[in-house]
Amino acid sequence: MTMDVASYDWSPIARMMLMGVVLALGPLAWVALRNRGASPARRRRALTLLTLFLTFDLVLFGAFTRLTDSGLGCPDWPGCYGKASPIGAHAEISAAQTAMPTGPVTHTKAWIEMVHRYLATAVGVLILALAAVSWAAWRQRPRDPHAIHPGWPTLTLLWVCLQGAFGAWTVTLKLFPAIVVLHLLGGLALLALLCAQVVRDARRTGALQAVGLSPGLRGLLWGTAALVLLQIALGGWVSTNYAVLACSDFPTCQGSWWPAMDFEQAFQVWRPLGRLADGSHIAFPALTAIHYVHRLAAYAVLAAMALLAWRLWRVPGLQRPVRWLAALAAWQFGTGLSNVVLDWPLVAAVSHTGGAAGLVVVLTWLLCATDAVRSPAPSRLQSRLEAAR
Repeated sequence: MTMDVASYDWSPIARMMLMGVVLALGPLAWVALRNRGASPARRRRALTLLTLFLTFDLVLFGAFTRLTDSGLGCPDWPGCYGKASPIGAHAEISAAQTAMPTGPVTHTKAWIEMVHRYLATAVGVLILALAAVSWAAWRQRPRDPHAIHPGWPTLTLLWVCLQGAFGAWTVTLKLFPAIVVLHLLGGLALLALLCAQVVRDARRTGALQAVGLSPGLRGLLWGTAALVLLQIALGGWVSTNYAVLACSDFPTCQGSWWPAMDFEQAFQVWRPLGRLADGSHIAFPALTAIHYVHRLAAYAVLAAMALLAWRLWRVPGLQRPVRWLAALAAWQFGTGLSNVVLDWPLVAAVSHTGGAAGLVVVLTWLLCATDAVRSPAPSRLQSRLEAAR
């Protein structure tokens, strides 16, 4: 007896991978031509820097995709109605747009969503190339003394695959808020992994000298980074729940310093978009709580970054990243305020995500470019001289 088993259609994934390879050929060729004759370490660092830059762009375009309500522009994954591009799905998109002209599926939204997927696939190909180059250099490390351990690029490759899975779940679970926030955090973690590799590579090759920090200052740096990460998660929770306009005034909210809020509903994490776990609609006081917690946390984060910038400014060799840290903190305050008082303009919203991504890069750079160094204990003679004074 024979059974007909429907085989899985791999063609959409194959076409997406092919599109990613085609898009990645341009950056790969640019790195090869610009660094011809350079050492393998320099070519590898150039490829990592370019991948970091394009990943930053991808995070921004992901924010643009979310903020233009294009996340379901193609309601299946990885293709668009099973096609490699919205061109092939023209009839299906037209039917959906005719049924709901302002709905989640339109030709514009479909193209925005698919361009985001194309860019994500291209970044994945670049990270695959980076891992392959790193493994090749590691196998020949007697001839390449600056070869770095390929574990970092391999971890980055595994992480970008996980990001792809979260991207798929974002679509198949219909913008499930927790998945959307995890997808955002995953993209920022990818930035941190790539930035860490750039700095570690520069330190290994001597292009960057490590800066020593006291254990207390190093702890302040870690603590500030943790607060920024928490604030980004809260900001993602605000955005994915469309709670930005729950407070349209500043510094008060709805004309009050402590408006009506429902924290239990606000932070019920595992639920569909706009609903609670029991299927009922989320109440407006819950949206207010989501927004106001993010705003209150922003004050603490800005204070921590101001303290960190003041402490690091006196450390030789760190003035440039400290300027970036201060500028990005001011940028985040300005764009966050613009989102509230200007009715959530698209430019300000995308810029706010860009500022968060920039903070992740700068803080990762500071963490990887510095080491905790304890001050040497004073000698017995120095102690006697100081006591005599």
